[in-house]
Amino acid sequence: QVQLVESGGGLVQAGGSLRLSCAASGRTFRVYAMGWFRQAPGKEREFVTAISWSGENTYSADSVKGRFTISRDNAKNTVYLRMNSLKPEDTAVYYCAAGPLDSGYTRTFEYPYWGQGTQVTVSS
Repeated sequence: QVQLVESGGGLVQAGGSLRLSCAASGRTFRVYAMGWFRQAPGKEREFVTAISWSGENTYSADSVKGRFTISRDNAKNTVYLRMNSLKPEDTAVYYCAAGPLDSGYTRTFEYPYWGQGTQVTVSS
């Protein structure tokens, strides 16, 4: 069992930056892939970025490539999402997810564990 708690969301102007954190409980964190997803009002939850259990491989949606960076610190049981050059269309609730997977990183159903989400609002 893994519990995830996101933090770091807030209100930022377009062009600004934020760093989200996701703290995980449980000793199995280091063997889980981690993902960030987001959901805007009236839209389905969508993949943002993911990182393999080892941290060697990362995957990102085209919409955030070059702007968002995912990283993890297995010693701290924490995964981070650094978001630069934020746009109003990045406004959403951002969710952290964990799962014992080595493929299918973009698919929500591959992740059995989810955080409660943190709101990110980007003003124009």
